[in-house]
Amino acid sequence: MKIRRKHIISFVILAAVLALLVRAFMPAPVLVDSATAEIGPLRVTISEEGRTRVRQRYLITAPASGRLARPALNEGDQVGQGDELARITPSPLGSRESAEARARIETAQALVREAEANVARARVEQEEAARGRERAEKLAASGSISRERLERAEHAATVAERSLESSLFRHRAAVSEHEVAQAALLALQEERGDARAVLSVTAPVDGRVLRLFEESERVVAAGTPLMEVGNPGDMEVTIDVLSTDAVSVDVGQTVLIEEWGGPDPLSGKVSRVEPAAFTRVSALGVDEQRVNVIVDLDETPAELGDGYRVTGRIVVWEKENVLKIPSSALFRIGESWGVFVVEEGLASSREVSVGQRNGIEAEILEGLAPGDPVILHPNPRIADGVGVEIQTD
Repeated sequence: MKIRRKHIISFVILAAVLALLVRAFMPAPVLVDSATAEIGPLRVTISEEGRTRVRQRYLITAPASGRLARPALNEGDQVGQGDELARITPSPLGSRESAEARARIETAQALVREAEANVARARVEQEEAARGRERAEKLAASGSISRERLERAEHAATVAERSLESSLFRHRAAVSEHEVAQAALLALQEERGDARAVLSVTAPVDGRVLRLFEESERVVAAGTPLMEVGNPGDMEVTIDVLSTDAVSVDVGQTVLIEEWGGPDPLSGKVSRVEPAAFTRVSALGVDEQRVNVIVDLDETPAELGDGYRVTGRIVVWEKENVLKIPSSALFRIGESWGVFVVEEGLASSREVSVGQRNGIEAEILEGLAPGDPVILHPNPRIADGVGVEIQTD
């Protein structure tokens, strides 16, 4: 009986020692970071630098050769339509100057006729877009069309209104140019003894002086730029993107304007994607084909000026309820994508179908379910069946 008891005690001790040895030589579980597949919104954007610019600006030029008086205005000064911007004492009229003045009047007349035609066309388009918006609102109220179609109709109406405003602005500018050209010819022809009439250059529109090119009194030739006038409250943003990204940008897409100096991002819509690309050398010395994307701001802060640097994020795709995981959980399995899922403390590889990605998160179309824990930044130590331990903060 005593011998049997000794055998049992020895067996227990031996089993304990073997268990300790097995535990000592078993590989320790790999510490991993994990995230959970979840349902939520996903947004894909193109982020690039951009510049603000006044939408409608008018370049004031000298209508005739002569002596320019020192301007009384400074950059940033408010001006109203018809206010005097500059005074020029024209040089004596010669045959060449007379011919140039008359040619300028003819050109200005042609520009006025062209502007009138553009206004008429823009007005028709604006009225048609407004009717389309009204129809879309009625259909949306009855549930006959989607919210997306209603938003497209609303944006088309807004773009048409902006286009009409631009056409009216160009018409006013053309009329002003014609009036200035006529006044220049009269001033050149008018004589008052030994003195000549002084030509007054006036503002074609309400706005501010954006740039002042001539700040001192001097003799200028006809056509010399004097200043730029525009309305800083009517601002747009130009964002140049890679041509490979430009194919994903459509009119009406939402744009977030960040890093402009304010606490909150500004919102806007893509109003135009320019049809021609241009070459720009990157910081690494590589030639890049870029395309300008023009953005209409929903609201222009008073602090935002012309030519300010901003960062624009163009939303090219977004959806509210998608199954998503961090992009850092993905790895390649041949031509497909895979992830490691934690199942009962072991890593298990699983092939997944990936949809949209934004560099931070990825849409999962197949292969995962909401709540599945996936391993982030999988390293070579992780394989099927390897024990893992999720790190906790």
